[in-house]
Amino acid sequence: MASKTKETTSISKKIAQYESFLNDKLKPDLKKTLDLRDAVYDQITEYLKLKTQIRVITENQLTELKTMVDLGTNFYVQAKVPDTMYIFVNVGFGFHVQLTLVEAIEFIDRKEKVLQRKAEQYTKKASNIKANIKLVLEALTEIMKLEKDPQLELRDDLFL
Repeated sequence: MASKTKETTSISKKIAQYESFLNDKLKPDLKKTLDLRDAVYDQITEYLKLKTQIRVITENQLTELKTMVDLGTNFYVQAKVPDTMYIFVNVGFGFHVQLTLVEAIEFIDRKEKVLQRKAEQYTKKASNIKANIKLVLEALTEIMKLEKDPQLELRDDLFL
C-alpha cells in the first residue's frame, strides 16, 4: 500500500513539473516569439507604405509636398516638404539616412528581404515551440493514464 502511495506521489510530482514547464517556459516563449514576429511584420508594413508613397511622388513628379504626419498615438499635424528630391529613411538602430528616392526604393527592397527572412525564422521557432507544447501535453496524457491505472508499466522515457 505504501508503494502505491509513493508511486502516486511520484506521478503527481511529474505532472506538476510538466505543467510548470508548459506554463512557465513554453507558453511565454511562444508568446514572445509571436510578438517579435508581429513586430517584424509591422516594420515590413511601414517600409511598404513608404515605398508606395515614394512611387506616388515619383510617378506624379512632385517637387514639393503637403502631407499629414503622425506624431504618435494618431496625433497628426500638417507638414510641407519643400523638396522631394531626398528623403530620410530609418535604417535601424535609431539612425536615419538621407537618400534619393531611387536609393530609398532600393534600400527598402533589400530591407524587406532581410525582414522577411527574420520573420520566417521567428515562424520556424514558433513552430518548434508549438511542437514541444504538443509533446508535453502528450506526455501529460500518458502520465494521467498511469495515475488512473497503476497496473500500467511506468515508462522511464517519459521522464527524461
